[in-house]
This record gives sequence, structure tokens and C-alpha cells, in this order.
Amino acid sequence: MKTIGLIGGMSWESSAEYYRLLNELVRERLGGLHSARCILHSVDFAEIERLQVSGEWEQAGEVLAEAARGLAAAGADLLLICTNTMHRVAGQVQDAVPVPLLHLGDVTADAVRAAGLKTVGLLGTAFTMEQDFYRARLAGHGLTVLVPEAQVRAEVNRIIYEELCLGVVEDSSRAAYQRAIDQLVADGAEGVVLGCTEIELLIGQEHSPVPVFPTTRLHAEAAVTAALSL
Repeated sequence: MKTIGLIGGMSWESSAEYYRLLNELVRERLGGLHSARCILHSVDFAEIERLQVSGEWEQAGEVLAEAARGLAAAGADLLLICTNTMHRVAGQVQDAVPVPLLHLGDVTADAVRAAGLKTVGLLGTAFTMEQDFYRARLAGHGLTVLVPEAQVRAEVNRIIYEELCLGVVEDSSRAAYQRAIDQLVADGAEGVVLGCTEIELLIGQEHSPVPVFPTTRLHAEAAVTAALSL
């Protein structure tokens, strides 16, 4: 088994999910007392969020690149950025290290295509829904990506930063996300990408009339497969 390096803390709520999933998946595949070989570098999310809001992406990327260098030096054989939004700087992080970075967008697109779908709705932070770095990555795999209207995007983003990143899960927010999903489906979405690692704390398949693609779980599954086959 190879060692998985995790760049986490954005937020730590979803990083805890990554750790749980990686260990559960390794136990399922290998049995007994097996658990994942992994190393976690958890950043201070307040610092990263400040850089996001101010548009200082290169500086934020350097924080993550430094984390990546530390993980590689500590023996990580592959790396995960445990957040969709910070894949905005995935290239900068990959350029900093000699070990492969498993891109969350590629993993998600592979799952969508394997399901035979071509048009998906995307829920995530405003950065993920509105900037090109994530939508273009999915589109590069031949997918059509739909996002909610501006007012809905703002509410989806607010719930992520003001609730989910703080571990707050409200039924009213789940209902708001379900309305967003219903609108995406009405616009033609055949499935919905849960494009923020915290959304899985709020939304599961039972909350959607079409397939959902839980990016945290998909990323963890791909990482375990890679760790056991490298």
C-alpha cells in the first residue's frame, strides 16, 4: 500500500470525512485491521478564505504548494487537495512536487461518464460554480455543466461558508439545496455534482431525483484504488 498525502483543513469538517472514508475503504478492500497509510497537512482555513475573497490565488497556491512539498518529503506517494475550490491552484501545487496529484475534477468526470451521463448540474462555492477552472475541467471530458441562477448560487455559497464549514447542518438549508437541484433538473441536468466537499454533510442520493456525484467519496475511492495499485 502506498501513502496518500492529504492537503486538508478547508474545512476540517470535510477533511475528517476524507480520513474516515479512506480508512473505511481500505478496510473494506483488504479486510481485518487494515487502515489507510496517509499523512495529513491541515492548513488554517481562515487564512485561505481570506486569500480567496481577496483574489490572491497565487499566494493561496503557495500555501498549498508548501504543504505538498512537506507531504512529499514525508513520504507521500500521491497527493489529494481535499477541497474542490482550491483546485483553482492545482497546477501550481502539482508543479511544486515530483509525486502525482489526483485531480478531483478528473475523478468526478470519470464517474459521470461511467454513469452514461453528459449533462450535469454543479453545486459548490461561488468560486467553483462561477469561475472556469472547475467547469472547464469537467467540460474537457466532454460534459455539459449547468449552474443555478445568481440568487441561488449566492445562497448555496452562503450555506457552505456560514453553516457546513462550521459543522452546522440545517433542514432548511437541505430544502434550499433540493430546490436548487430541482431547478437544475428542470434545466436539463441528468445528474448533479456535489462540487464542494462539505455538501455531502447535507445532501445524499435520497435528496435528489437524479444521480448525485459525491466528490469527497469519489476522490477517496480513487485515491485508495491508486494507493493499492501503484
